[in-house]
Amino acid sequence: MNNLRALEEKIKGGAVVVGVYGLGYAGLPLAFCFSEAGIKVIGFDNDEYKVSCLNSGESYIGRIPSAKVASALGKTFEATCDFTRTREVDAIIICVPTPLNQYHEPDISYIVNTVEAIMPYFREGQLLSLESTTWPGTTDEILAVRLQAAGFQPGQNCALVFSPEREDPGNLTFELHNIPKVIGGITPICLSLGKALYGCAFTEMIPVSSTRTAEMSKLLENIHRAVNIGLVNEMKIVTDKMGINIQEVIHAAGTKPFGFVSYMPGPGVGGHCIPVDPFYLTWKARAYGVRTRFIELAGEVNRYMPQWVVQKVISSLNERHKPINGSRILVLGVAYKKNVDDTRESPSIEILSILAKSHAIVHYSDPYVPDFPKKRNYSFDLCSVELSCENIRGYDCVVLATDHDLFDYDFIARHASLIVDTRGRYKQACNVVAA
Repeated sequence: MNNLRALEEKIKGGAVVVGVYGLGYAGLPLAFCFSEAGIKVIGFDNDEYKVSCLNSGESYIGRIPSAKVASALGKTFEATCDFTRTREVDAIIICVPTPLNQYHEPDISYIVNTVEAIMPYFREGQLLSLESTTWPGTTDEILAVRLQAAGFQPGQNCALVFSPEREDPGNLTFELHNIPKVIGGITPICLSLGKALYGCAFTEMIPVSSTRTAEMSKLLENIHRAVNIGLVNEMKIVTDKMGINIQEVIHAAGTKPFGFVSYMPGPGVGGHCIPVDPFYLTWKARAYGVRTRFIELAGEVNRYMPQWVVQKVISSLNERHKPINGSRILVLGVAYKKNVDDTRESPSIEILSILAKSHAIVHYSDPYVPDFPKKRNYSFDLCSVELSCENIRGYDCVVLATDHDLFDYDFIARHASLIVDTRGRYKQACNVVAA
């Protein structure tokens, strides 16, 4: 208990050292959220390239400027691959991926491997926080058990909390520090220490009664979005068959001052959260004999949308007496959402893949993704195409998949022979087909 009091005093005095484990799209912004608050941060990652970049003052994530990295180096931030340095930190925050495996079931191996890499160097008086999205029960069933097996008791000689990552890349209103921070602790003492730690960098804390509640809250946030996006995507298919403009329908419904929230249809869902997180609850619910039918149906609809887009491309080309085989097709945007460089689970990439399997000649243009990233399930030797009038005219079809604000939509429309618009950026025109 004395060790936990010492930790509390370090946090209150601003002398706490934070270790962030996993320096990807969630971990790196979190590290700089603490760093900018004047808290010393050591970033841990197995990827030597990432660590080398950061220690050279370079960023590999678009929304983290290299200038920010360079200014923090040697002051409030450094990166390392050396997990023995876990002894130097007072708070350990795990921000590693939690993907689905080939059977569409949770894969928490990154969490488990990170905890096992940490445990030989874990000491009394440290706080361990998990931020990776996972099924309710992971913190107490996976992390707490491993701590206890090593002789550590949360709430007595260490602290254990869950605080889900919450951010919206590209959102200019809410940055990480002013997004309310949900947190649950294994014990009241753990919760108190976790609130104090995150309170150093975040403006508002939302404490909940348990780590399971905190874990479930993140799943509900993303399930809510997945289900509603699935609904509006299904409505898009229905209205298309009826010859009704879904964008006009949504605008009209959105004028109701109560009881309706507008969701925009698209070519599918992307990012690490919405395509993945709902199935963590689906998997866990089976253990309780519950089938999550809404979640599964929304997932089915959303996964179908890239195929729907390709069918619109094929039918639109057919109307112009062009077969998909051999047609030159340009996909605008491979990031999963506009104005970011994150391509994880992007439906644009699935569209590219389906088009390529249909023997189309595919290219892409994305100002945020100059070179096509390496993917486990996809292999394209491509780089972003310049949007010149000559290039645009050279394609039989342009597919608007990600509506970056940097695209000059009027310019593209003037030079494209056919545009398949999955984002509703264009009003009806002779060369535009809504998808």
